[in-house]
Amino acid sequence: MRRWFLPESPDLLGLLGRQGDVTVEGIDALCAWAKGDRSEEATVRAQEHEADHAGREVLTAVKHSFVTPIGPEDIYEISERLDAVLNAAKNLVREADLLGMDPDPPMAEMADLVGLGVRALVQAFPFLAADPDRATGYADAAVHQQRSLQHVYRRAMSALLEIDDLREVMGRRELYRRCARMGDAVEAVAHRIWYAVVKEA
Repeated sequence: MRRWFLPESPDLLGLLGRQGDVTVEGIDALCAWAKGDRSEEATVRAQEHEADHAGREVLTAVKHSFVTPIGPEDIYEISERLDAVLNAAKNLVREADLLGMDPDPPMAEMADLVGLGVRALVQAFPFLAADPDRATGYADAAVHQQRSLQHVYRRAMSALLEIDDLREVMGRRELYRRCARMGDAVEAVAHRIWYAVVKEA
């Protein structure tokens, strides 16, 4: 008797969702830090390491999967781009520490918008194959939050013109730019979700 065995097909979207959950936890810690809880800096760093581990699990599973719910390169790109969001958050808290600067209200507002965007992205993951329209709807919601972040960023940068302390201006400008990069990273994930869905149509 001849027996056939198909290769294992892990729950790739579930693993991607796990990475997303870790990312949400990290960004939640960032939001708390930006509102004045300095102890959450350690949580941001810890979650960034945990997200790296979750991302490697996604990529390993893609490598060994016989069938994938969407293109394997799309899962890879979404995972990598999501990892960039939490990397940017870790870099923000590290830079603030190096500069000796506490977060301020514009940074807290931008962190909250990143948080809303990341939550929308994670909500999209389960629907990437089953309900593409719903997935892209969540991706659009994430982009919308980052458009709002750009408004906060421009307002905060303009306000720096009223500050005479050059050290404060230079430091704040760098921190605001890092917040904007987090928004760009969120948008990059959303755009890849759209690409993955359109390609499968």
